[in-house]
This record gives sequence, C-alpha cells and structure tokens, in this order.
Amino acid sequence: MDTSAVLDIGYSALVLAAQLSAPLLITALAVGFAISLFQSVTQIQEVTLSFVPKAVGVGLALLIAGHWMIQESVAFTNALFERIPGLLAG
Repeated sequence: MDTSAVLDIGYSALVLAAQLSAPLLITALAVGFAISLFQSVTQIQEVTLSFVPKAVGVGLALLIAGHWMIQESVAFTNALFERIPGLLAG
C-alpha cells in the first residue's frame, strides 16, 4: 500500500465525516441562532434556555437524515472492503 492510497482513504473519510455531521451541526446552529435572537429581543438571559430546543432540533434532524447517514456509512465501508485486494496487491 503506497502513500497516495492512504491519503486518498483518509481524505475520503474526512469528507464523509463532514457530510455526515453537516445536517446535525447546521440544525444546531440554526436553532441556536433562533434562540439567541429570541433571547436578545425579549432580554431573557437564561443560559439553559437553548439546550432543550437544540436537543429536540438535533433529534429531529437525526430522525430525518439518519437513514441517509447510515446508507453513506455502509457505502463507504463497502467501498473500503472492495479496495482491500487492490491495496494488498500493490
């Protein structure tokens, strides 16, 4: 196995990790921004107010995007298993 194959696998894994985390992070960012905007308008400065809406939003995003995330993970793992013979051969 040469260096370019290792770098290619590592790059693909990092891109997949970014793709899989994007729906959850964007949802948490949007909900956090909305709660922050609400807090600044109403001048309610409670730190724990944003936790429950963020948790619910991320849970909903996980329910919606979870099937796609599993499919992408399985496809990546299958692609890695298919590459094993070529990597071992040289």
